[in-house]
Amino acid sequence: MLPPTHRRGFLAGTAAAGAAVALSNRNATAAAPAARPLNPVPKRPTDTVTLGNTGIEVSLIGIGTGSHGVNQASNQTKLGLKEFTRVIRHAFDSGIRFFDVADQYGSHTYLRSALEGIPRDQYAIQTKTHAKDYKEAKSHLERYRMELGVDYVDTLLLHCMTTADWPQEYAGAMEYISEAKSQGLVRAHGTSCHGMDPLRTSAQHPWVEVDLARCNPEGAVMDSQDPADVTEQLKAMHDAGKGVIGMKICGNGQFKEPERRDASLRFVFSLGFVDCIVVGLESPDQVDDLLARSESALDFARTQRA
Repeated sequence: MLPPTHRRGFLAGTAAAGAAVALSNRNATAAAPAARPLNPVPKRPTDTVTLGNTGIEVSLIGIGTGSHGVNQASNQTKLGLKEFTRVIRHAFDSGIRFFDVADQYGSHTYLRSALEGIPRDQYAIQTKTHAKDYKEAKSHLERYRMELGVDYVDTLLLHCMTTADWPQEYAGAMEYISEAKSQGLVRAHGTSCHGMDPLRTSAQHPWVEVDLARCNPEGAVMDSQDPADVTEQLKAMHDAGKGVIGMKICGNGQFKEPERRDASLRFVFSLGFVDCIVVGLESPDQVDDLLARSESALDFARTQRA
């Protein structure tokens, strides 16, 4: 635990940063970070990309394990361990190297079994916590590492921020996660958000190094029904050097028609400031379908950028 003087400094700094963010949210003339070049369009959906300035490398396509995830269960865990493992191994064998899990989904131990025997440096893991204070966050990360069977997680997110003042509400958890990063237990930290107010805060707050954001061209299951509201904040994150991870690309499963899924992939890949995406997949066939559609969408994005 941080010494008392350092702890007070961290909390004071967090409060000050939160106040500054709140002020800038009310100030339309607040300075924006200088624009960064757009990301190059990868050649293949399994190409390696880097999350902002974190140095963390992941595959462009990641697999999510939290479709309708609640009460430590999800569509993926309800497949059972054997089928869950079959999906994950097929994804890995197809080149996917980024796996998104969470305590809320109950998928930690499933992923541990599915990746057994694969060297740790060949994949990246993202997980999430609802902890608000230092002690709870420490307990969560210790348990997560045990359940996952790993020494460290690549990205640890505060799960489902819903208000603009989340840095004050979660200051204790942020303090511990920052300490865990200094100890090598976490490589980068950040947020996932539900709502435009918390998303704006995450775009501006220096503690956020990566953000998991809902993004598609229809505004389906997103922080705003107008996709431009969301992409404006994601571009600000990109310009600030934060890693931007897209989710809900297929509208949480709402995009049943192939043309809607294709349009969404083309939209996200053409933005140039979403580093990678995670999609909840439930079968090897869905993995193959997503990779094929992504291949075509990347071709489209390259023509748009030319």
